[in-house]
Amino acid sequence: MYYIYFGKTQFPIAPEKISIKVKGNNKTINLINESEVNQIKKNKLAEISFDLLLPNQNYPFATYPDGFQDAYYYLTKIKYFKNKVKPFKLKIIRTNPKGDDLWDTSLDVTLEEYTINEDANDGLDVKVSVTLKEYVEYGVTRIKVKKDDKGKKKSDKKKKPVKKKPKATSYTVKSGDTLWAIAKRHLGSGSKWKTIYNANKSIIEKTAKKHGFASSATGHWIFPGTKLTIPKG
Repeated sequence: MYYIYFGKTQFPIAPEKISIKVKGNNKTINLINESEVNQIKKNKLAEISFDLLLPNQNYPFATYPDGFQDAYYYLTKIKYFKNKVKPFKLKIIRTNPKGDDLWDTSLDVTLEEYTINEDANDGLDVKVSVTLKEYVEYGVTRIKVKKDDKGKKKSDKKKKPVKKKPKATSYTVKSGDTLWAIAKRHLGSGSKWKTIYNANKSIIEKTAKKHGFASSATGHWIFPGTKLTIPKG
């Protein structure tokens, strides 16, 4: 058995099925030797969907913590969670037949959409198809604008021209880097990878041998911590 809550509202009958979809967000990258690697990223927000049965009669298998409430009562609750434009807590409590706790699902979610279905086969009862999405808290930076003695915003003053940062002259290799990616980032084109290789051939080959390779295979094998010189232009 299990019980389902939107915030503090417990629904009388738990769904027959609940789908919690967790999508990956990984990215495939092509290396200079035409092989592929998988760049691992954090998962996308989980999507939860299920159908709620809202009865208009007091079934013995339904649960009403505060006494029987009809379908309209729960429809107004669902409408409230959709219109409040704020996240709320979804909680699913699972128990075995003896009543012992199994595991809980507790997520901050938003109610993305719901569909009210009325079917003669359900008698007076109402079914609602619900789609929820996981919510992750995020913040914004607030900037306080100060005023000068004349009451003008200091931000209204002419801004000094921003000097362009000089081009990088060195770069330290990080995990997952390739010469193609480094060249694209610093020289504007991955096809210029050989320019970086030629400028750093000695250190690249020396580092490859330290890691047990006969050679770097013309820059295919580079290792985190290697400091490279990035030629200008």
